[in-house]
Amino acid sequence: MHNRKEALIRSILLENYQSYYRLAFSYVHQEADAMDIVQEGAYKAMSKAGSLREERYAGTWIYRIMINTAKDYMKKYERECELSEDIVADNQENGADMDLKAAVDKLPVQEKTLIILRYYEDKPLSDIAEIMQENLSTIKSRLYRTLEKLRRELD
Repeated sequence: MHNRKEALIRSILLENYQSYYRLAFSYVHQEADAMDIVQEGAYKAMSKAGSLREERYAGTWIYRIMINTAKDYMKKYERECELSEDIVADNQENGADMDLKAAVDKLPVQEKTLIILRYYEDKPLSDIAEIMQENLSTIKSRLYRTLEKLRRELD
């Protein structure tokens, strides 16, 4: 049973590596730091495979681990989640996209996580509720309030 869980988690980690990397990068905006977060999150997921209760929730369980690892990383290294000048220089995106990214970066971690999962990772609200361990109605209302906050910030 334990080996089956490990194999399942390994498979999900490999299949979704890019998503986990994008998630981590959206928190720290540094390639090396994002890679560290994903590696640490993958290690935690593999080492805690036995604690996975229901295999059908393995995907959301791993996302939760990755999010918590990113939050812990930010606390540990006291990283600011602001766009650095090199990131701006590296991106060939228009100003509106950069304004949106900067506005998302200013959000509190919980709201930022919600926006990242919904719009960057295209997760359904039901999955987000599971990942964030919240009621679906709470996620919906928080998303609405966060979008309103972003709209005001960008106007």
